[in-house]
Amino acid sequence: MSPHGDKTISPLLTNDNGEDGAISSDEELSGGDHEVAEDGRQRCEDRDLKDRLLRKFGSRISSLKLEFSKKKKKGKLPREARQALLDWWNLHYKWPYPTEGDKIALADATGLDQKQINNWFINQRKRHWKPSENMPFAMMDDSSGSFFTEE
Repeated sequence: MSPHGDKTISPLLTNDNGEDGAISSDEELSGGDHEVAEDGRQRCEDRDLKDRLLRKFGSRISSLKLEFSKKKKKGKLPREARQALLDWWNLHYKWPYPTEGDKIALADATGLDQKQINNWFINQRKRHWKPSENMPFAMMDDSSGSFFTEE
């Protein structure tokens, strides 16, 4: 009932015959069949599109997959590069912080980029280095400017 006392029915709930919007079971089933057919047609169209795209761009997709797989490759550094870094590490164990010049030389010697070298030293110090407690923080050799030179 409306505030004015008359009955109103929402136009959304009535059909053309003025009946309420209840859907019969026959209408519900036929609508369901239409949806199944529509889904099947959509899947068929999707499959056709996929096949056309693969025919047109398949070779390019393969080369892109190969390119991305190379870029994502992670893991161990080459053995020779690791050995060169360990050799430097062992020579400078008391203060294993390479200078920018050291990093450039290591990059040239190993074929690694400086980010890889930086990360290797960060990880190596975290895993394998503990500064001694009696070590002065900033001992410098005045002539070379490097920390804790071997004597």
